[in-house]
Amino acid sequence: MVGKKKSSSRIREQQAKPSVVEAQAQDATDARPLEAGGAAAEQNNANINGGINGDAQKTSPEEDPEISGDGTEVINSDGYLEQHREYFKQRYAHFKRWVKAIDENEGGIDKFSQGYKEFGLHVTAEGVRYREWAPGAREASLVGDFNGWDVNANPMERNEYGVWETVVANAASGEVAIAHGSRIKVTFVSGNGERIYRLPAWSTYVVQDLSKSPIYEAVFYNPPNKYQFKHKRQEPDTDLRIYEAHVGISSPKARVATYKEFTRDMLPMIKDLGYNAVQLMAVMEHAYYASFGYQVTSFFAPSSRYGEPDDLRELVDTAHSLGLSVFLDVVHSHACNNVEDGLNQFDGTDHCYFHEGGLGRHELWNSRLFNYGQHEVLRFLLSNLRYWMDEFGFDGFRFDGVTSMMYKHHGIAYGFSGDYNEYFTGNTDEDAVVYLMLANYMSHKVYGRLVTVAEDVSGMPALCRPVSEGGVGFDYRLTMSIPDMWIKLLKEKRDEDWDMSHIAHQLTNRRYQERAITYSESHDQALVGDKTLAFWLMDKEMYSNMSNLTPLTPVIERGMALHKMIRLVTCGLGGEGYLTFEGNEFGHPEWLDFPRAGNGSSFHYARRQFNLVRDDLLRYKYLYAFDKAMMELEAEHRWLSARDQWVTLKHEGDKVLAFERGGLVWIFNFHPTQSYADYRVGVAWPGKYTAALATDDTRFLGQGRIDGSVAHFSTPMEWNARPNYIQVYLPARTAVVLRHD
Repeated sequence: MVGKKKSSSRIREQQAKPSVVEAQAQDATDARPLEAGGAAAEQNNANINGGINGDAQKTSPEEDPEISGDGTEVINSDGYLEQHREYFKQRYAHFKRWVKAIDENEGGIDKFSQGYKEFGLHVTAEGVRYREWAPGAREASLVGDFNGWDVNANPMERNEYGVWETVVANAASGEVAIAHGSRIKVTFVSGNGERIYRLPAWSTYVVQDLSKSPIYEAVFYNPPNKYQFKHKRQEPDTDLRIYEAHVGISSPKARVATYKEFTRDMLPMIKDLGYNAVQLMAVMEHAYYASFGYQVTSFFAPSSRYGEPDDLRELVDTAHSLGLSVFLDVVHSHACNNVEDGLNQFDGTDHCYFHEGGLGRHELWNSRLFNYGQHEVLRFLLSNLRYWMDEFGFDGFRFDGVTSMMYKHHGIAYGFSGDYNEYFTGNTDEDAVVYLMLANYMSHKVYGRLVTVAEDVSGMPALCRPVSEGGVGFDYRLTMSIPDMWIKLLKEKRDEDWDMSHIAHQLTNRRYQERAITYSESHDQALVGDKTLAFWLMDKEMYSNMSNLTPLTPVIERGMALHKMIRLVTCGLGGEGYLTFEGNEFGHPEWLDFPRAGNGSSFHYARRQFNLVRDDLLRYKYLYAFDKAMMELEAEHRWLSARDQWVTLKHEGDKVLAFERGGLVWIFNFHPTQSYADYRVGVAWPGKYTAALATDDTRFLGQGRIDGSVAHFSTPMEWNARPNYIQVYLPARTAVVLRHD
């Protein structure tokens, strides 16, 4: 009944060649602008037909100066793109055709992206107005508890564009026609004459009672006292320190945690650790809990597993009060295959929101793929973004599965070599790329300092350059190869065989002028079938030797040391933002496995044991303390947004890696046994250097071999291609970050 969950590797989306298909934006016959909204429109619901009125006048607005170019400005920062100049011109022309069509027929992208105010159910002075797009249906009516599920009680009228509408009249007393909490559905007669029942596509609250059925039911959500925000939206910091979290697992208890518990317990901890942004997974409603939120059934409904929509509003508002930005993991790459409580076969046809046939199906994820070249699909998806921003106050988005979206083969069985012909000469889904451009253009135009992050493994050039230059417009991409590098090293290489040049290359291998969010591990590595860094490092000894009352075994000592070093070098050198998945910062043991048939529907592994950090007898507290110190140092020196990155030393024999960033000198000795006295490292700045952070500090379960009070004075002689050098003590398997006066 439910689509399969994604594999833990999240499909290492490879891609093929992007086509230079000059996809045409639909003409006026496929444009479905709504009549102007506002009070007048609310008073005249019958005239809002979802299409162009016969006497409506099209406007020809002035072109936005921001996008007045031809899309080739991105070539200025990467001359290798020159050979693909025509591709960028054609792609930008495609994008601008859509902007023009939306401007002329919908009154602009601002209004167009507020479709959630017109579609779905809305309380008006006359009654509850319901509007839905279902072009393949022959008949439609709204049914529910309010009318005894009578298919004849509230029939809907269709306009020429396949938009259906009805108004359920309020009582003479003014009482709202549909009671808060009532169950509702829309029923259609399909093109072949079959009566079908569906959840409204724009449902804002759906619930599931597993004791009766796994199928969700839509609920009319109209609380008498809707939550009122008390705090302003939080403008994301330029140095993003992101805490990735899943509300349902954010408790040591073997059950689904709630929004309110996350607000009470998790937000203060995230603030204490020094992170400045929270990235929430699995918020968009999904029928299958074990899908990790990646099989979305209701795109406008916050998951009711964790509580009511107002509880989520309170969570975001409280985060803002703590100075935390909140990002949503948004899934527009595909949709759940479910029919009765999803978008699949919504109007009885194979398509509607999706491509027809094989083009509309992801063969590995068993899910449906959107038709990004369809006018109403664009309204639905762009409005979905606006809804989460407007109604819940989110400050940005992590777009899931971007590689799958951008290429016709969805990254299945394709490996990228970095050849630009792989991106711009044949297999790119131009409609999907242009949708992403529209999404970024709209989001940044309306909200300014909003953040968008792309989950992309293909390395698409210009993905994170502004739309105004011809880029796709994301602010950041995820450095998805870095966690793979660390896992591969731990699985396949002895410590003494680690390649310093390879590590430095992987950490710095990102596109010029395109920012990246780096991480040593995320939720992918925590899933069953894989292991976290801590588990790869310490494995079964985490069950027996993580107590302060037990001997510090070589396995635990090595694991604790490398856990700190890996996270520090990744944060220091790997990107322009940093991310951790909840629990990994303190070396959470075991894996993450949601309740499913294969594990007896157990919640044992579907939780995060934060109680381990609070237990003073356990060693997890040392890793927590180190992560906090690392975040605090970043907040002080802000190296993530610094531009002075310079790798000074990669010594393979000594296993030493050194670099400068953010006005700091970073020195790592990865050698498992060899310590070095008076080790010479070239530095840019003359003067005195002292330790700002050392992994060997006793407060982090180190041996305390680096004395923070010792000053190191530079010598004015070139070393490692730097004008000065200092000499430091480097114990084995330690790292030190030095500040200079």
